[in-house]
Amino acid sequence: MDDDATTASQASAEGPPGAGGSLQAGPGAAGAFYRRMVEPLLRTDEGVDAEQLSRLTLMGLSQVALRRDWPLVQGALAGLGAELQRRDPRLQQTLFGCRFANPVGLAAGFDKNGVAAAIWHCFGFGFAELGTITAQPQQGNPRPRLFRLAAERAALNRMGFNNLGALAVRRILEQQALPPTGKRSAVLGINLGKSREVSLELAPDDYATSLEWLAPLGDYAVINVSSPNTPGLRELQQETQLRRLVERLRRLPGCPPLLVKIAPDLEDDAIDAIARLAYQEGLAGVIAVNTSQDRLGLANRTLGATGRPLAQESGGLSGRPLRHRALAVLRRLRAMAGPSLPLIGVGGIDSAESAWERISAGASLVQVYTGWIYEGPQLVPNVLEGLINQLDRHGLASIGEAVGSGLPWR
Repeated sequence: MDDDATTASQASAEGPPGAGGSLQAGPGAAGAFYRRMVEPLLRTDEGVDAEQLSRLTLMGLSQVALRRDWPLVQGALAGLGAELQRRDPRLQQTLFGCRFANPVGLAAGFDKNGVAAAIWHCFGFGFAELGTITAQPQQGNPRPRLFRLAAERAALNRMGFNNLGALAVRRILEQQALPPTGKRSAVLGINLGKSREVSLELAPDDYATSLEWLAPLGDYAVINVSSPNTPGLRELQQETQLRRLVERLRRLPGCPPLLVKIAPDLEDDAIDAIARLAYQEGLAGVIAVNTSQDRLGLANRTLGATGRPLAQESGGLSGRPLRHRALAVLRRLRAMAGPSLPLIGVGGIDSAESAWERISAGASLVQVYTGWIYEGPQLVPNVLEGLINQLDRHGLASIGEAVGSGLPWR
């Protein structure tokens, strides 16, 4: 989901079929592996350390990405793609100069350092968002900082933008010898955050440093001003602060399309102000939403790892409990911004029905993270098949016709 968005910790596991009658392909090798090996780890809050599991998973993926041209690795990735990709011209869109093969993306927060940037399309994604990346390398907040809420299909994280820093990420991406922008199987976004030790006054220059280093390698860039895990960061969502930040970045040579990612906890007038700013400053789009500081009805839910209720824990909540608030923010943005501003819906999407719900409300694209963790690798093809099914049922020729249509799930 977002920079920190959910437990970057938990590897994907195939879960129950998506809701609402979407087409459900049986699990292939990847789905069967996750069902057997990983799904049992996600049934309870306790168990294998989430962050360690994530680190090991990404270590493996990074080696695959670097060796993807080796015959055996190439064959394995081809098999993975055959299982998880769904190609249909009705799912394609061109938005802010980027051609998306399908509208389902991996949200920021999982691949913080871009180590698997070259292979996310093999998992069926039409795009992947890397990061959150800061100009300065940073370790993030003290552990424990990732928590499963298995019964609620949710997660609490307070990671704190842990990443290797923009210059190191640039080297990681260069080592993967990515195809040039515009010629990739999956669009790549670069999600940028403020370095923790940098003041709000100097934040625009801090973001600009990261973007200067990474702009040539991303198809679009995201200004993350909405993580709850960096002190003071959300103050940058205030209209004057955000305008100053956007104007600083747009002055950079070769600035890619800029989007902003907002929090679900904003009041309506703040959402309206961001919609106005996006129009006035010519932003490429808005991503709604990041993780929530609201406990969304779970304030008294005890966190097993600490023994304290969620009301006493810091961090952002993600996953299924966020679904309705994320949808409400998206609808507000669409109403204020009109139909021309591309919106990306994220938060609580874990089925074809919830993805359709977001698209029908006005999202051109959707992102998954916590839902992908719990539902497993089959989530992406299940969502894509479900979207195709809805296009057929409503007599639509393309996913673009569904965006903002208000059409119900059938």
